[in-house]
Amino acid sequence: QVQLVESGGGLVQAGGSLRVSCAASGLTFRRYAMGWFRQAPGKEREFVAAISPSGSNTLYADSVKGRFTISRDNAENTVYLQMNSLKPEDTAVYYCAAGAVGLPSRIPDPYSYWGQGTQVTVSS
Repeated sequence: QVQLVESGGGLVQAGGSLRVSCAASGLTFRRYAMGWFRQAPGKEREFVAAISPSGSNTLYADSVKGRFTISRDNAENTVYLQMNSLKPEDTAVYYCAAGAVGLPSRIPDPYSYWGQGTQVTVSS
């Protein structure tokens, strides 16, 4: 049974930093591209960042480029999202996703597995 468990969310002031993690189990992690998506209240889920199975390729939404960094540790079956210079508009539930594809994707379709999400709240 595949499980993706996010952690590390919380409340932070604008300008601060936070790192969220996603621990995967039940799959061959090193064969999966991983993505982070987020959903704010009243809005659709949107792409944040993604990383290829080896970690050599990454993608970012324009809104987070230069502030967020996605990384992975295939030995620990974990993907991370380091978030710096946080803004109130970054407030959302952050979800990780896994897809058996060779390249990172901005769209949800290739991702077969999703976590339950972790809340990130940025106060002004």
